[in-house]
Amino acid sequence: MLRKTGYRRFLVWTFWISLLFTIGFSYCYMERAIPDRLSIVLDQEETLTLPLPFRFTLQSGSEEVVLGNGSDIPSDQITLTHEQPFHLYGKSEGSYLLGLDFLGIRFKEIQVDVVDTQYAVPCGAPVGIYLKSDGVMVIGTGELVGQDGLTVEPAAGVLKSGDYIESINGAALETKEELAEAVARLKDEDAHLTIRRGDERMEVSLHPTITQDGESKLGVWVRSDTQGIGTVTYLDLNGRFGALGHGISDTDTGEMVETREGNLYDTQIVGVEKGSAGSPGVMSGVIYYGPSTILGTVESNTEEGIFGTVNDRFMKTISSEPLKIGYRQDIHKGSAFLRSGVSGEIKDYAIEIEKIDYSTSHTNKSLVIRVTDPELLELTGGIVQGMSGSPIIQDEKLIGAVTHVFIQDSTRGYGIFIENMLKH
Repeated sequence: MLRKTGYRRFLVWTFWISLLFTIGFSYCYMERAIPDRLSIVLDQEETLTLPLPFRFTLQSGSEEVVLGNGSDIPSDQITLTHEQPFHLYGKSEGSYLLGLDFLGIRFKEIQVDVVDTQYAVPCGAPVGIYLKSDGVMVIGTGELVGQDGLTVEPAAGVLKSGDYIESINGAALETKEELAEAVARLKDEDAHLTIRRGDERMEVSLHPTITQDGESKLGVWVRSDTQGIGTVTYLDLNGRFGALGHGISDTDTGEMVETREGNLYDTQIVGVEKGSAGSPGVMSGVIYYGPSTILGTVESNTEEGIFGTVNDRFMKTISSEPLKIGYRQDIHKGSAFLRSGVSGEIKDYAIEIEKIDYSTSHTNKSLVIRVTDPELLELTGGIVQGMSGSPIIQDEKLIGAVTHVFIQDSTRGYGIFIENMLKH
């Protein structure tokens, strides 16, 4: 009897655990598979499907966004089942909400942006990137040996990696050299620093240490600029560019670099180190710094890439025609192309889109792609550092950009929806 009771209890627990797992899995699946945001073109009907495992009700919160059901009768509320197509029509530009209900309970709200037809020129051109940080960035603190032979670390516990030093003793700072010169002039005086830590600005004081070489130091590692090679994704019709598809982070701290200004420069690709399992490849190049080699100005560094304006020199190097923008609902698994100048010539290479994540949890990892082009595989082994920003084209529409390579498989990587870049 006790054995039967225990067995029944086991079955009950198994049932409830299975039910909770099924509910949790379904919820996570729908959160990722159902977009949080959609963009549709003004006065153009879109046909969409949502991967719904159950019966849901879709409701428009505004008369400016019209829903259509299976019989093409417009309505502000329709019932949807698994893979059932529906129609969406925007009558006026703006942002509106669709509500997705399950058993009368609001499961999710989808923001619908009604936009005019957009075009952009897919580029794929490698450029040199130089950014000046907004203040002097703290990389870390270190020990010093004073004239008395004692080891000290004056900045420990006061400054942190990722802090930005804005001024010293009231004098604004732009470069690490200015900081070093200001500290060198201090002998037995404190250094009063204005620092920025996240959104907070604060005042701190440090007493410099006179080291055995007679110099005054704070024991802090700093950086005030960063540079590298990346790829310009697109130009809009006003000469503004988007590049990389991800932000530029400091190599030591991993923090996004808060930038003051920057430029794009001429670069020449001189070699490619092929990627292999566990070791991403890299494009090697020479960046030509100088007033006559500037291609544009960088105005912002964000999670979705770097953005700014190009000059006439860059415009003259691009011969591609503008393409329509493809939004996330236009993208499908299957063949596509990436455009890259990794070979020294801008060319289109065949890829396969393997996975699409419609959620906004990882804005620059919305696509999983695999390089299938034999020429590119022979040249690079797949995706290499420096190809970030290479535009992705499908069905003659610009739909995204390459952002990351898989460490263990250089033939595969992530991509970003182009609409996430265009919002900047």
